[in-house]
Amino acid sequence: MLSASGLRDPAAGKFFAFVTRGQLVVKLPAKRVAELIASGEGGVFDAGKGRPMKEWVGVTPADETVCAEYMREARKFVAGQATR
Repeated sequence: MLSASGLRDPAAGKFFAFVTRGQLVVKLPAKRVAELIASGEGGVFDAGKGRPMKEWVGVTPADETVCAEYMREARKFVAGQATR
């Protein structure tokens, strides 16, 4: 995924999280991404192309528990997309 090793939901066949440039990047609904960016908890992710990716956000979790929460949220989002 974007030159990084990532986690893919096997049922949906889609990536939902990966680590790059020292941050965890997760796929979430655009509204949730905007909330995380507005709160300062997350940052815009652009894959180095200068254009923000609306359903991806970079975060720097405080600990493993918070990291796991972001990944669970992202996997749930991606799994829901498989049924569309």
